[in-house]
Amino acid sequence: MHRPDLHGQRPAGAIGLSRQASAVALAGLLLALAGCSSAPTDRVLGLLTPYRVDIVQGNVVTQEQIAAVRPGMSRLQVRDVLGSPLLTDPFHADRWDYVFTIRRPGAEPQRRHIVLQFDGETLKTVEAPPLPTEREFVTSITPQRFLNPKVPPLELTEERRQALPKPPAAAGAAPSPEAPQGPAREYPPLEPRR
Repeated sequence: MHRPDLHGQRPAGAIGLSRQASAVALAGLLLALAGCSSAPTDRVLGLLTPYRVDIVQGNVVTQEQIAAVRPGMSRLQVRDVLGSPLLTDPFHADRWDYVFTIRRPGAEPQRRHIVLQFDGETLKTVEAPPLPTEREFVTSITPQRFLNPKVPPLELTEERRQALPKPPAAAGAAPSPEAPQGPAREYPPLEPRR
């Protein structure tokens, strides 16, 4: 039989058991978190895939946009075509930097840097790496599972039509084309007659 202490405390064995359970639970939690951070795959415990945020920074500049920018244009005209530059430096007021980076799950990370040099208010030079077209850019950021979806055929081929089972022949005569195809029953009018 268990006798309470004079001071109203629990027996020493009960305290030790709860500390042991807490320690085991904490060790299990730490082990699980350590395993998640060092796992080579994107899956947690092999079952769940954590949500990954798309990280997009800067201005997307494509071949079509850079082709519309020519030396001799004003700053306002360049801003209308390419948007505001990501970087403007007060110490280099004649230089605009357009930087674009994207990291998206299921797609290769991308980084591009375009430099525009001005002479006062007039565009002097454009330094740009090879840029993708708009279609190439959209394809490059689209995950592979969306590029080649398995779309079922929407129309039967002639071979499949021939393979369909034939409907059973009716025992009676075929309905004549003059016979009404609607319901044979008369319905009351929606409004009362006067």
